[in-house]
Formats: sequence, structure tokens, C-alpha cells
Amino acid sequence: MRILLTNDDGIDSIGLHVLARAMRPHGEVVIIAPDREFSGAGAALGALHLMVPEVCKRHVEGIDEAWSVSGPPALCVMFARLGAFGEPFDLIVSGINPGANVGRSVYHSGTVGACLSGRNGGIPGVAVSQAVTGFGIEGQGWDEMLIGQKWETAATVASAYVGGMVQEIAAGRLVDAAVVNINVPNCEVDELKGWSHARVGMEPPRKMANAVLVPKEGHEDAFIVKMAWGDAVELPGDTDGGLVEAGTVAVSYLTRLEEYARTDLGAAEAGLSALFA
Repeated sequence: MRILLTNDDGIDSIGLHVLARAMRPHGEVVIIAPDREFSGAGAALGALHLMVPEVCKRHVEGIDEAWSVSGPPALCVMFARLGAFGEPFDLIVSGINPGANVGRSVYHSGTVGACLSGRNGGIPGVAVSQAVTGFGIEGQGWDEMLIGQKWETAATVASAYVGGMVQEIAAGRLVDAAVVNINVPNCEVDELKGWSHARVGMEPPRKMANAVLVPKEGHEDAFIVKMAWGDAVELPGDTDGGLVEAGTVAVSYLTRLEEYARTDLGAAEAGLSALFA
């Protein structure tokens, strides 16, 4: 069983290293991760006609093979799918992201985006994120908020899930490339209140309240954007965010993009028909 480990926080992330070592009992672990921060990259590959991606061998304690790539996590996965790092991979595990990826942040998460990219090549994936204490449960955690982060808790949860998933893959029972989004509260394992299937929520626990353009000193017609956070809100208890807020591990299965028939855009379609009449 070959397991590809990646993330969107970069090859030097503590969360990546802890997660990679937790995956060793389940197969051959190879780290292929961005050489720097790519949070918020989603499933983006970057402008390949403008960039010349560079790959470097790296050392990560406890892991036999590690590589950094000068591009986002989805690009790391694409290179792996195309054979740049040897034999095909059976599973992608992405994380541990500091800051839960729940609700609409799933659209933008590079942690999740790596797994979505893997599904394009028929490889199942597990995205692992952990809440950051003191900042709700959505998005990226800044360095000062990561002091005391319970990385081993998220790694333990991920190992328990991946161990069973590897059995399903080996037995040929996983008939479709699943993308699993796991979000873990930031506490000790014995303080967790269990786990639950979760629907992906619509609202974040704390919205961006506004964005203001502020003139950039010494630069005419140039501005910086200052953003402010709104107040924290209580999320529905059956959502991914609500469960994590309540101390429960949230497990969501993300669907693939599929065609969706609409009946409320008839006038727009009539415009197309008129164009080609």
C-alpha cells in the first residue's frame, strides 16, 4: 500500500510530519508537499506555462522518502499521478491543517483540494484538519495560535480511520475514489466526545465582516486591503463546524462534481437558442 502525504502548509509543517509518522503502520509513506505555504489554494495547479516547477529531496524524521515541490498541493498530487515519484499511489492523506476546514472553506482549502485532485486520477483521499483553540473552527491558524496544538490527537483519529480504509482498498471493496474530510477538535484524545457523520455547513463560525481599501503609503493609486472579522456564531449541531465546536470529530464524504439539471434559467437558455437561430 503506497500512501502519498501532502498538505498546503508546506514541507516543514509540524502537522504534516506528525501525520506522516502516524501513517507508517498502514503502508509505504512518501511525502510530496509544497516547498512553502499554499493555504487557500484549493485544487489549483498554478500557471504551468509560466512556472518551472522544481522538485527537491528533503529529510523528514521517521520517513524514508520526502520531496518538496515549488507549487500547490494539487500539483504535487498531479505529478505523483503522472508517475514522477515511481509506482502508483493507493491513497492520498493530506494535513494536518491547523484550522478546521468546514462549511464553505472546503471550496478554498488546499488540504481538501489535494484529495479532490487525486480523485481525478481515481485515487481516494483523506483530508485531516484540526480546530485552532481561540479562533472558532474555520480557516488557517496563525503561528501564535498553534502553541499547545494537540497534533497527536488529530493524527490518532486519522490513523484509526485510515487503518480501516486501507483494509477496504486492499479487499477491493472501495469501488469509487472517495474523498473524506475529517475535522478534529483541538483537545486530548480522551476528551473527544466521539465522532459523527456531518453535513457540510453553509455558514462559517465567524464571517469576514468587511474589506476596506487603505491607501498604500508612498504609492499613488495603490491600496492594501484590511479585513475585519465578525462575531462568532453558533452553528447547527449536525454540521461539520457545529460538531467540532461541540467537541466531536466530524467526518464528511465529499461528492464529485456532477451535471445538475435546472428549470429556472429558461430565459438564459432562450437567449442562447436565439443566438444560434
